Amino acid sequence: MAETAPAMRTLSGVAAAAVAVGLTQLVAALFGRGADALNAVGSAVIDATPGAVKEWAIQTFGTADKMFLSVAVLAVMVIIAAAAGRLESHRRPVGSVVFVAAGAAGCAAILSRAGARPVDIIPTVIGTLCGVAALRLLVARGKHRPTGSAAMSACAKSGGHGPASQPDTATDMGRRQWLMAFGLLCAGLLAGVVGGILTRRLHSVTGERRTFAVPPVNRPAPPVPPDIAPKGVALPSFITANDKFYRIDTALLVPQVSRNDWRLKIHGMVDREVTYTFDDLQPFEVIEKVVTLTCVSNPVGGDLISNAKWTGYRVRDLLARAGVHRDADMVLSTSVDGFTAGTPVEALTDGRDALVAITMNGEPLPVDHGYPARLVVPGLYGYVSATKWVTDLELTRFDRAQAYWTKLGWSARGPIKTESRIDVPRSDQQIAAGPVTFGGVAWAQNRGVRAVEVRVDDGPWRPADLGASYSNDTWRLWSYRWTATPGSHSITVRATDNTGAVQTGDEAGVMPDGATGWHTVAFTAA
Repeated sequence: MAETAPAMRTLSGVAAAAVAVGLTQLVAALFGRGADALNAVGSAVIDATPGAVKEWAIQTFGTADKMFLSVAVLAVMVIIAAAAGRLESHRRPVGSVVFVAAGAAGCAAILSRAGARPVDIIPTVIGTLCGVAALRLLVARGKHRPTGSAAMSACAKSGGHGPASQPDTATDMGRRQWLMAFGLLCAGLLAGVVGGILTRRLHSVTGERRTFAVPPVNRPAPPVPPDIAPKGVALPSFITANDKFYRIDTALLVPQVSRNDWRLKIHGMVDREVTYTFDDLQPFEVIEKVVTLTCVSNPVGGDLISNAKWTGYRVRDLLARAGVHRDADMVLSTSVDGFTAGTPVEALTDGRDALVAITMNGEPLPVDHGYPARLVVPGLYGYVSATKWVTDLELTRFDRAQAYWTKLGWSARGPIKTESRIDVPRSDQQIAAGPVTFGGVAWAQNRGVRAVEVRVDDGPWRPADLGASYSNDTWRLWSYRWTATPGSHSITVRATDNTGAVQTGDEAGVMPDGATGWHTVAFTAA
């Protein structure tokens, strides 16, 4: 008997993989998000990726980096499945061995995640076995299908007067095999979609978040002055809407943490270990702060920076109950998904009022921004401070522990640098000659912005007009009036913080501790 055609074997491998993955996702819905093999594999890939490659993905794809990774992982899975199908035969189940190896890798990825349970691999085991069974079934069906040459041979042996049904039977059996493969492919895809929907409905905390009663604020943030934004130019809103706030983190699948299950453990170099529930936080003062957060991956002139009003509890109040040892200089914060950040103790205990935040712009934290609780620390880049879905604070030392990004080459301490950005005009924009107002934002969190200067073409530095200063922890909006003359021009900006330090013009990339340089935009006046 002839073996199945290569195209059929390729489709068989992909269809069997769809069955394996789809059933895994479907069964995983009954076990929880910890049993999601796709998320575990993708997260393991993220963890194993060198820091420079991760930074390339952020710079190239921005907040769509996770979508790129998901598509890339699925593409690799399809390629492996197709190769497994081509290698599979009735007598040599090489493709089946590939499926089992892939399933084992999925189980290993699941068990490597924070909070994993042995039972979480059950959906992957079931899916893998079903995928192997589907592959063997399709190969067995192909083995018994006569090829066209075999049918012609049978016809020749009968002197051309053999049964006319032989070629028709071969064609019919081939069609059935293709239909079966497509059917299994569609069934696997459907199972995966249904599994994803069930997982979101069974384990999502979106409904719980809507019912979360925000506690009354004991110390509200000062009102935003009416002159916070310069007039005559369209600049970003001083307060960034939740759905516009940048998101950069390592969570391929957003963790779903119920506030009833949430715990914050404080341990390590402390007098006593303390674990807080939400009810345990009620005696503490609730404060409200407006704080600008910045990602260390923000390039010069980039948009990985946003400003919001946060409500929560002072970290120093929570730490005080545990009793921090004098020689502890770092807090290693851990997210429910295993991400870690190392924050200087002084940044969490001084007068900047670092928060365990529970609301954002007057609403419970959005799920993808850390619901039910996250850290907000003014003055530090997010990679060393802004842990979302925070569940653990370990008091330790920088010479004893390393956090997620510092292991990959970023600096251990990440104070935000004095920077500024031009929002108007846009790069290569054409404007009308005559009076025009340019503008942008500047920031130097925990120090504040004293002045902003602008240089057009190769002219002298000129002072820009500033919107009202809200606090040292927020960005400041600026504008500059200029009479545009026809031709090509450029505009450059620099800021001075409240310590008197002028933003450096020396250009540096985002690694290891944030980009530097002056933002310059080229434009044309007509």
